[in-house]
Amino acid sequence: MSRSVTILRTGPQALVQDLGRPGNAHLGVPPSGAVDPHSLTLANRLVGNAETAACLELLLGGLTLRADASCTVAVTGPSTEVRVNDRLADSHQPVHLSRGDTLAVGTPRTGLRTYVAISGGIDVPAELGSRSTDLLSGIGPDPLNADDVLPLGTPGPAAGADVVPPHHAPHTLVVPIFLGPRDDWFEDAETQLRQGTWTVSDRSNRVGTRLNGTRLSRRDGEIPSEGMVTGAVQVPPDGQPVVFLNDHPTTGGYPVIGVVDRDHLRFLGQARPGTTVRFRPLT
Repeated sequence: MSRSVTILRTGPQALVQDLGRPGNAHLGVPPSGAVDPHSLTLANRLVGNAETAACLELLLGGLTLRADASCTVAVTGPSTEVRVNDRLADSHQPVHLSRGDTLAVGTPRTGLRTYVAISGGIDVPAELGSRSTDLLSGIGPDPLNADDVLPLGTPGPAAGADVVPPHHAPHTLVVPIFLGPRDDWFEDAETQLRQGTWTVSDRSNRVGTRLNGTRLSRRDGEIPSEGMVTGAVQVPPDGQPVVFLNDHPTTGGYPVIGVVDRDHLRFLGQARPGTTVRFRPLT
């Protein structure tokens, strides 16, 4: 018997994501995948999935789904209200749904993105080895809509955990950054980065976190288009940096002053507009 869930309400944005499809930049394909992979892999472990299984990534919550078969779910990321059949349930723990039960995920108290894992994983077709939705190239499943039916794979035993604290998105982020490769385009790039202060723009998305604040002083002109990596900090002529996230373009023509330490990208991916950001240059 096939297993599935039906989306009743999506909230602002609901996407299918796994750990992405890295290694395809030569095809012009971004890595995509969960912006907060720590929360996605935790959710998968809680319901007994492989860490690579596909889950739901929700922007500011708001999702409601119906279980069309018995399953186990887990909601991770920032602290958020979870309801099963309109009764309060726990996030960051495995929760059983019987056939016909509904799961509703509220708006997180801090941060941007919550993750919903379902036992068996979301079994949509993979493209280039991943089930992730890529908003830039259009590869992978479309953003979810009400009445979408998502097939599920074969479940494993739920693992559970003793204590799983929710992610807390702070009001101020101090982000480690490695200088280069184009820091020579900036007068004393290390000092500019260390002394600057920015806030997250409301124009940020899965392509990149746009920052407003201290204008980084750089040379005039542009460079030939060159390869970009996740975490690259591009600086356009207006001097306002952009930190590339999972759906970033694979090439770009603005100088990259530095690259954010990969382990800290998930914090930028959870940063709401208005969050203060400072850089800590690494040598």
